[in-house]
Amino acid sequence: MVNLNDAIKIAKEAILMAHSPYNKYYFGAALVCKNGKIYSGCNIDNHGILSICAERVAFTKAISEGNKDFDYIVICGVKEDINNIINGTPCGYCRQFMSEFVDKDFKVYTVGPNDQITSYTMQDLLPYNYSI
Repeated sequence: MVNLNDAIKIAKEAILMAHSPYNKYYFGAALVCKNGKIYSGCNIDNHGILSICAERVAFTKAISEGNKDFDYIVICGVKEDINNIINGTPCGYCRQFMSEFVDKDFKVYTVGPNDQITSYTMQDLLPYNYSI
C-alpha cells in the first residue's frame, strides 16, 4: 500500500498544475491504485460548464491506461493562494462519477487547513448513488 503522506504530497503538487483563472479555486488529487501506481489530477476550468475536477482527471487518466482497481484518493484544494488550504470534498458530479468505479467502502481523504486529514467513504459522501 502506498504511504498516505506520499499521496498527500502528490495531491499538493498537482495543485500547481490547475487552471482556474475564473473562480480561483485550485485542486489537486492523487488516486492510488491497488498495484501502487498513483495518478495525479488537477482541476481545469473554462468559461463554460465543461470544466473538469481534479478527481475526474485522476480517474480518467487511470482508466484510460487500463487501471480500474483503486485503493483510495487524496484531495487537496486552495483558494487563490497556495498557502490558503481549504476544506473541500468532491462535488456531486465527482461523487457520482467515482461511484461507478469503486465500492461503498472506497476511502476519500481530504486535506484541510493545518494539514488536517479527514477520511470519508463513498457511502458517507454518496449514500444514494444513481444506478441502473
